[in-house]
Amino acid sequence: MDKGEHRPEPPKAGPPVEMVEAFLDFQRATLLWKLDGVSDEELRRPRTSSGMSLLGMLKHSAYVERGWFQIAFAGRDEEPGYSADDPDADWRIEPHETTAAIVALYHAECEKSRQIVALAAWDDVAKGERGRGFTLGWILTHMVEEVARHNGHADIFRELIDGKTGE
Repeated sequence: MDKGEHRPEPPKAGPPVEMVEAFLDFQRATLLWKLDGVSDEELRRPRTSSGMSLLGMLKHSAYVERGWFQIAFAGRDEEPGYSADDPDADWRIEPHETTAAIVALYHAECEKSRQIVALAAWDDVAKGERGRGFTLGWILTHMVEEVARHNGHADIFRELIDGKTGE
């Protein structure tokens, strides 16, 4: 595993939306970096008793992007990736799902998030029922925390797989 030099370094100064979004992009790139060079079998292998895997974490993260930016903030009617009957569906890798498809899903959901953010301001209030009362600034800040937390999980999983660590 390289040192992740390909990740976009956040600027030292800038407007709030640009600054926090840059930190989020850094965290997004870090999550993808944690999967780099890992076999498909190891990406799918559960690492916890609850069944968490690296690839499942990426799938979950794609649906979290969708949930906060498209559903909660923009108020779109999109499939959340889970249901009341199957609340962990967004974590589970189905036999027909490929690593490439899940990576593509994550890239696509992140791009949709960026497009939504580009049209909004820090204090804009979410339009979706789930986002009621939340501002874009809150959602962006929460997403940095969300992805960074999963990067911590991913770092531990990666160390269990091949001993490689990194920020």
